[in-house]
Amino acid sequence: MKYIYTNINELVNERIFTNKEVYENLQFFVFALVGFTIPLLLEGPQLLTGAVVNLTLVLASLNITGFKRILPLVMLPSIAAFLRGFLFGPATVFLLYMIPFIWIGNFLLVLAFKHFFIKKKMNYVLTLGAGALIKSAFLFASAYVLVSFSVLPLMFLTAMGLIQLYTAVIGGLIAFPLFTLFRKYLC
Repeated sequence: MKYIYTNINELVNERIFTNKEVYENLQFFVFALVGFTIPLLLEGPQLLTGAVVNLTLVLASLNITGFKRILPLVMLPSIAAFLRGFLFGPATVFLLYMIPFIWIGNFLLVLAFKHFFIKKKMNYVLTLGAGALIKSAFLFASAYVLVSFSVLPLMFLTAMGLIQLYTAVIGGLIAFPLFTLFRKYLC
């Protein structure tokens, strides 16, 4: 036990972890917790749960470095939504077909913020508009193809079209003042 304590103490004294890393890890944990528990525990409406999920995705894209660290955040909400149906109600196999496309759509939103806002220094509102359009267009196109081949019911066109656009915009609009506060008071 003394050996473990000594090694931990040495790591702390050598400052292996910087304050930025600790802060980023804490943010990752909070975003993962929110991104997983909201779709798992909150039944709806999709506008609310989707806005919260997109809020966490936008904040993660602005505050967490590296795509490898963001990938779990992109994947967790749709896994939680599927588990919710499996654990608390009738599981819909149709959502299972959309999960890979939802992951890609979420990643496209994150990528838009990383590229346009962080790298290219583009206006936040324009970045949000571009990211929301890219995500919703991709999800709508994916759902359209699957509906055309009778894999998904027609209702998925609404759920994967305008609602995705609305939730991305709402989440992104809420994220901006939070991002500004984080930068001003916590960084």
